[in-house]
Amino acid sequence: MTAPTHPGLSRDSAIGEAIRGADLRRLFSTFADGWPGVGLLCLRLVAGVALIAQGLGGLRGGSPVEPLALDVLAIADGLLLIAGLWTPITGSIVVMLALPKTAAQPGNWQAYILLATMGVALALVGPGVWSVDARLFGWKRIDVRRG
Repeated sequence: MTAPTHPGLSRDSAIGEAIRGADLRRLFSTFADGWPGVGLLCLRLVAGVALIAQGLGGLRGGSPVEPLALDVLAIADGLLLIAGLWTPITGSIVVMLALPKTAAQPGNWQAYILLATMGVALALVGPGVWSVDARLFGWKRIDVRRG
């Protein structure tokens, strides 16, 4: 069985294009709608607000040990999560920001474990239908009207 080729593409480049398209569809195949979509929106909002609060607290001098860059990264990551943009990447950044704090701040480790768990869930499940990712990478529907 041969792979379909597109005009102007060799067989190998057509296969490579199909594989890249399958990767995008695997990451952004469906975006949960209805109540599951509302749940993902709530998860994104809570994680985003928590990251923004954490970053602002660090900027105000609550934690002099942390570098300024981590606080700014936490705020930017929180804003991207709320918008639902690049959710697999921003969810992974949540985990990378939260897990080291479990050891660094032993009195509040439960909150950071919860935040890291929310980041993993968002990175694996996706942002839901009410997100920028859904608008940019979701399936498009084209309705053809009969003349």
